[in-house]
Amino acid sequence: MNTSVPTRLQTGKNPTAEKLLVAASELMIERASIEVSLSDIAQKSGVNAALVKYHFGNKDGLLMALLARDAATEMSQLEYLLAQKITPSAKLRLHIGGIIRAYYQFPYMNRLIHYLLHESSAEAADEVSKFFVAPLLDFQRRLLAEGIKAGEFRKVDPVLFYTSLVGACDHLFFGRHAMSRAIGVGPVTEDVCREYIKHMEALIFGGILKPDKAAMAAE
Repeated sequence: MNTSVPTRLQTGKNPTAEKLLVAASELMIERASIEVSLSDIAQKSGVNAALVKYHFGNKDGLLMALLARDAATEMSQLEYLLAQKITPSAKLRLHIGGIIRAYYQFPYMNRLIHYLLHESSAEAADEVSKFFVAPLLDFQRRLLAEGIKAGEFRKVDPVLFYTSLVGACDHLFFGRHAMSRAIGVGPVTEDVCREYIKHMEALIFGGILKPDKAAMAAE
């Protein structure tokens, strides 16, 4: 199966393929699960299930295309953000909010990432790493270097930073079901996202800013 990312990113130009992606997305949001069948997707889209194989190879190919489609906008914004004439701290603040809002806009995104990285094929894991993990890591590495050069950030290992930031943003959504059962917390809402963005800003900036910059940020 040819599942190269450039091919999948172009599926939106094909009306039939796009119908299948939209249907899969809507079903996952409605059911709060990525466990949707090809027959359900076909029925929702009004497209013959056999066309999934034609356009995507199989269900995992469709899921990969959906993740690539939804992540494309966020990935394209990384270079734009890095080029802005604002401080590294301001860029980081926007980046933190961007990750959380992307997961909220596409509530199945983090589960797709986990599935394709850990439960699908080695090929799928490689591709998610190439079009999602690697660009995000590279962006954060360059932003950290910019912040250190500007005298705003202390020296931080980019891999540890990625693990901390992306892991914490991911777990708001990935761990919500378990927390709901354990302590009865409600679903992730816009208000929850806003509060979590503030929380993550305080947490990350408290650890990464140089002492004098942290004092200024707290004022």
